[in-house]
Amino acid sequence: MNSLHLKSFIRCKRKAWLDFKGKKSYEIWSPHKAIDKINQFQIFSEFCNSEIYTGLKACENGYQGVIGLKLRGNLFQNINAEIRPQLLVKTKGKSKWGQYKYLPAVYKLGHKTTKEHLFDLAFSSMLLESFQDSKIEKGLVISSFDKKVNVEEIDLNKKLRKKVLNVLLSLNECLEGFMPEITQDRKKCTICSWQKFCDKESKENGYLTDIDGIGSKTASLLISNGISDTQTLASYSEKKLGETLSKFKDQKYEKASLFVKQAQAYISGEPYRISNKNDTNDLLKKTFSGFYIFDIESNPDDKHDFLYGFLKINNLFTKKEDLIYEPILNLKKNKGESYRKIIEILFSQKEWPVLHYGETEKVAIINIAKNLNFSFEEIDSLASRFIDLHIFIRKSWILPLKNYSLKSVSNWLGFQWMEKNASGSKALYWWIQYQITENEIFLKKIIQYNKDDCFATLQIAEYLIKNQLKKN
Repeated sequence: MNSLHLKSFIRCKRKAWLDFKGKKSYEIWSPHKAIDKINQFQIFSEFCNSEIYTGLKACENGYQGVIGLKLRGNLFQNINAEIRPQLLVKTKGKSKWGQYKYLPAVYKLGHKTTKEHLFDLAFSSMLLESFQDSKIEKGLVISSFDKKVNVEEIDLNKKLRKKVLNVLLSLNECLEGFMPEITQDRKKCTICSWQKFCDKESKENGYLTDIDGIGSKTASLLISNGISDTQTLASYSEKKLGETLSKFKDQKYEKASLFVKQAQAYISGEPYRISNKNDTNDLLKKTFSGFYIFDIESNPDDKHDFLYGFLKINNLFTKKEDLIYEPILNLKKNKGESYRKIIEILFSQKEWPVLHYGETEKVAIINIAKNLNFSFEEIDSLASRFIDLHIFIRKSWILPLKNYSLKSVSNWLGFQWMEKNASGSKALYWWIQYQITENEIFLKKIIQYNKDDCFATLQIAEYLIKNQLKKN
């Protein structure tokens, strides 16, 4: 077992087991891991003043930062372990190489230092001590906020080491046994490379957390009331279920009805229409004379929207190949220019609504308007044109899906992205690669992905409008 298995085990026992024994053909490449590695190296390089070298020779030469080192050893009870320290940082002390030694360091994304960080450091220190013949009292957690490198010192005391040893015993037992059950908290699965593998089994076995709106706590409550799977939930009395959902207070019967109908749709594969007070009829009226589809690609850690995409639709009968798509690249140096282009597009058709999926796009435009010193009235007028189709679809339909993301809904409607396993995080990975290499191939991939996002949003709009026409 190694430090990567430990990190996985803290998040999900099954992930650790699959990382160790799972068939690699079932695993999907994760852009999150790649982005993490790039950010990690950039911050480490800045912290070590670009003096980062690889492997054992780097330790012997006494370089400031060392990466890419793998150390194997016997921990206890004949348990063999391998550590792969993210970074070793040179400090004063004494080791087998001279008047210096190395401390383990880990990279942290966000503000919170977690068990993963603490356990990783403590685990690394156990084998590193014997490797360099030097005691390690502390480890470092390195992060970046407001473009400044921050360092937190962690005391690697006996109490922490003992906790890690106990977890390592559990990890070893897990890796030697059968594959663990799927985790109840499926929110953790969204960026896991084994997600599709587990999703297939989860649906076959009727896991309650596959039902939109049901998290691990609600699932536990349902199980304690004899509702153990989606099949049971789908055939359960809505009134009786509402009585058990007291935690939802005034919404308990509404939630019960949604859960039962969502389970029925999920099992049958058939959508269920909800009465929605003519919202979709309103959408039909607003889009009749033309509309825009708007989608952005962004780097949330950098608080930077790097691409804005507009799709212009004069009417729903226009052929897809005749629609005009306009991408606006937002480099930080030409921010003012890209903002002006966006406003120019929006005001070229002042009466047109702007359809988008999720709240991000509306928030981005409001921020741009503020940046350009629009008045409160102008901002309100602009914001009122934005229509969030994510809210619309939820108000109008219960779909046979485990979530209502743009990918899930449009895939169900038959839309396919040009890039296999396309995602916003993959677009962000391409953006980071473009910034590093300035290779136009990455930019073309991002633009194609954003264009596909716009057409996927259009497909959802068409579904809502065409079903309203049928009803009328």
